[in-house]
Amino acid sequence: MEKKLKVAVIGGGSWATAIIKMLSNNCEELLWWIRKSETADFIKKYKHNPNYLSAVEINLDRVVINTSISDTIKQADMVVLAVPAAFLADTLSKLSKHCFENKIIVSAIKGIVPQQNKIVGEYLHDIFNVNYQNIAVISGPCHAEEVALEKLSYLTIACSNTNNAQIIANQLMCRYIKCSVSDDIFGTEYSAVLKNIFAIASGICHGLGYGDNFQAVLVSNAIQEIERFVNEVHPINRDIKHSAYLGDLLVTAYSQFSRNRTFGNMLGKGYSVKSAQFEMNMIAEGYYAAKCLHEINKKHQVNMPISAAVYNIIYERISPVIEMKLLTDKLS
Repeated sequence: MEKKLKVAVIGGGSWATAIIKMLSNNCEELLWWIRKSETADFIKKYKHNPNYLSAVEINLDRVVINTSISDTIKQADMVVLAVPAAFLADTLSKLSKHCFENKIIVSAIKGIVPQQNKIVGEYLHDIFNVNYQNIAVISGPCHAEEVALEKLSYLTIACSNTNNAQIIANQLMCRYIKCSVSDDIFGTEYSAVLKNIFAIASGICHGLGYGDNFQAVLVSNAIQEIERFVNEVHPINRDIKHSAYLGDLLVTAYSQFSRNRTFGNMLGKGYSVKSAQFEMNMIAEGYYAAKCLHEINKKHQVNMPISAAVYNIIYERISPVIEMKLLTDKLS
């Protein structure tokens, strides 16, 4: 019989709230770190997150709200990180380098730590000396909004120690959540980062008026870019058609809930990068990922025309109309 784990969730956004909802089905001791005291007080009083997925009722018989990140992590056997990648280094900056010792650390972050140009698993290993056997990644396809509605969703839990992956899966599975396990921590995490960039490209094309025919070509070329890149950085035997890769790309590129697609759509319709970010009031991880992957790929030199096009539009200020017209000649 598995030991009952005390699980902590770090972050107060929509995905963190969805994870709390999932874990509440199985975990008797669940800790939730919320950065802002006023948000924590609201949840304690009204049992709802006032800012994200506010329809989700928080089971306070199982969930303990805490505004001290060090205390929250100290009490936990398993820690789920669910803050935007851009803010991860700052969120963890005041913690001891040994704070994650003998704990399972789960990344629910689909982004790259921009200060380091590293995926979250590499960052945890290099900065906090966490053994890769104790680092896991949650990948989709799974939008927080559909978890809130209890629509059937599938997760893949990746960890080089598949026993740990199964332990995590058992904590998340419930009536509307199915889980599978994988040992491909690098491939699933890089794929989750890349699909956000491609979702921005999908949104840009939609904003420019490209139709479903072209979107199908764009996405089919995008999964090929993912396959080329992950095979270069971590060459193992994997099936890129698995839902953790192709499925996650599809839902992010097409879904109305995809903030990266929404961000891209605004760029395609003529918004500046800053105005789109301001109006969304949410983090589109692909914005940061586009620059980080551009830097990382200088070493690997993988052919990635879609990723390069998104980088050029966001960071080189090239017109989406011009850049996407150039891209159409590179796809097949």
